[in-house]
Amino acid sequence: MKVLIADKIEEKGISILEEIAEVSVQTDITNQKLIRSIGEFDAVVVRSRTKITREVIESASRLKVIARAGVGVDNIDVEAATERGIMVVNAPESASVTVAELTLGIIISLARRISRANKSVKEGKWEKSKFMGVELFGKTMGIIGMGRIGEQVAARFRGFEMKILAYDPYISEDTASKLGVTLVELDTLLKEADIVTIHVPLNPQTRHFIARKELELMKETAYLVNCARGGIVDEHALYDALSQGKIAGAGMDVYENEPPTGNPLLDLDNVVATPHIGASTREAQQNAAIIVAEEIKKVFNGEAPSNLINLPVLDPQRQTAK
Repeated sequence: MKVLIADKIEEKGISILEEIAEVSVQTDITNQKLIRSIGEFDAVVVRSRTKITREVIESASRLKVIARAGVGVDNIDVEAATERGIMVVNAPESASVTVAELTLGIIISLARRISRANKSVKEGKWEKSKFMGVELFGKTMGIIGMGRIGEQVAARFRGFEMKILAYDPYISEDTASKLGVTLVELDTLLKEADIVTIHVPLNPQTRHFIARKELELMKETAYLVNCARGGIVDEHALYDALSQGKIAGAGMDVYENEPPTGNPLLDLDNVVATPHIGASTREAQQNAAIIVAEEIKKVFNGEAPSNLINLPVLDPQRQTAK
């Protein structure tokens, strides 16, 4: 068995794979080289840099599994993989705590204007009156998406004694109650929340999920935070809402185009921006590498992986040829 590591992962994950397979680490591999060489491998590990396109998949004559060392799989053509009988796995639990903690940090930075105050002091200024903030205590948090990350966010903000609203059509009232949140419709959440934070995957249904209409429902004093995926928020509509004072501020870890060169949102004082660092902790990266390595081991051993995100159509002749 041969495994291609196409993006940087922690050494522990590589070590696990080396126990069962020949591992090739090519973390600078180009798309064209990947297309030419993918036919040699039984598994490929990626993060967000490498794109596993339909063209790559159609060149993969023996590939059994594509492993994303992280959560989102929008850089993988899952439909093409499914058609070819290739499993796609990820590590959804690896970064839940890490992303929730970054979300908390961005929200506090927005509420207390920490980024701007820090910049001001470092410039030799002392502008105490300029950085009047708001408390989180007693405010209403709105969480869009109550998956693993949304659940972790809710747990942390309960400590601030906030009212927590949630929009998620896939969970029950009973589950919401156990998580300490109140299920509401999206419009209700947008109208009532002082802070709206997004934790859903990017797909055709969620692209521009928050656009002009949704932003107009929010309070003028509200903040919007996106640590999920770029493209879920319509950035043109968000810029207009922020620059016209229709909402108070926004926190962005992800963007429609990354890096966000020339993005006008970055010119606004009421935006806290970070460079897609949601999963960037030592703990999260090590967990992701270990989880996907163990998933590949299961596939090679003929076992069902725990984090399979598709149901591939297996071609018996092709499987035998492998």
